[in-house]
Amino acid sequence: MKRGAFTKLTGLSVIAISTTGFIRFNGKSYEGDCETTSDILGPFYRPDSPVRDNLVLLGMPGDIVELTGVIRHKDCQTPHKNAKVELWHCSSEEIYDNDSDEFRYRGTTYCDDNGMYKFKTQMPVPYDAGGGLIRPAHFHMMVSAPGYQSFVTQIYFQGDPYVEKDPWSAASKAQYRKLKVEEENGTKKVVFDCNINDKLKASISALNQIVGKYKNDTSEKVMEFFERNGQLWSKNEVFGERYAYVGENKFEYSGMPTGLYEKLQFDFKQVGTIKLQLTAVWENGKEIKELFTKL
Repeated sequence: MKRGAFTKLTGLSVIAISTTGFIRFNGKSYEGDCETTSDILGPFYRPDSPVRDNLVLLGMPGDIVELTGVIRHKDCQTPHKNAKVELWHCSSEEIYDNDSDEFRYRGTTYCDDNGMYKFKTQMPVPYDAGGGLIRPAHFHMMVSAPGYQSFVTQIYFQGDPYVEKDPWSAASKAQYRKLKVEEENGTKKVVFDCNINDKLKASISALNQIVGKYKNDTSEKVMEFFERNGQLWSKNEVFGERYAYVGENKFEYSGMPTGLYEKLQFDFKQVGTIKLQLTAVWENGKEIKELFTKL
C-alpha cells in the first residue's frame, strides 16, 4: 500500500527517526556509539510515583545505595534539562509494592540544568521469578521527555551470581548496564548515564481507534489496551505493559532477549472492525499465534 493511502486509512503517522548510536571524529578524538539499550518494562510498573529522590525506608534491611547519572539528548552530548526519571525496585523481601499508597521503593525525579539525576535507596535483591528463573538484583528505570520516546531499561550489578544466568541481563545488549558498585563512607555508589531518542510513534488518533477490549476468537481470553503519554499499553493486574510502535500497524514488547518476542499486528477491517494478531515466543521457544477481535 502506498504510504499516503496507508496513513489516511489507519490514522498512523511517524516522526523523525535517528540512529541510536554512531562514531564520529570531533577534531581531536573519536567519540560516539552512545547507544543506551532498552530492557523489558516488567509487569510491576506503576505510574504517578511520588516526586522524591530518597526512597530509603527506615527500619528496613538493605545497604544504602546512591544512583546518579546524566540524561543526554539524541546527539549523545547535550544534557537534557528536566527529563523525567522514574525508578522502582523490589524490597529486601523480594516484593514489589504494587498497591499501597506509600509507593515503597518507587519514586520520580527530574534532571537538573546539567542533566543530572540522583536517587538514594536500598539495594534490591535477586528474587525467584518462577519456573526455576532467579532474576538478579536490578533497578527499573523509565526516562521521559517531550519529543522523545519514553526509554525503559533495567540496571544490573557486577558480581551478582545470577546476572549471567538471566536471559535479559545475560544478553549482549545488556553488557553496558551491568554496573560497577563502588563504596564511599558506607554508601554504595552506582553511576548510570543514558541517552534518549525519538522513534516511530503512532498518532493519538490511531491509538484512540486501537484502545479497548479484544476477545480471543477461540477462547475466553480478553486483552484490554489503553493509551498513556502517546503510547500503547495493555492492562495487567498492577497497571500495564507497554508496546513500542514499529510501523505498519505493528507494535512490539521491547527489550526481549534474542529469539524471544511478543508482537501485535492490528488490521483495520471494513465497518469499523479491528482484528488483532498476537505472535509470541516466550521461554519454551515455541511460537504461538492468537487472533482477537475488538469488542
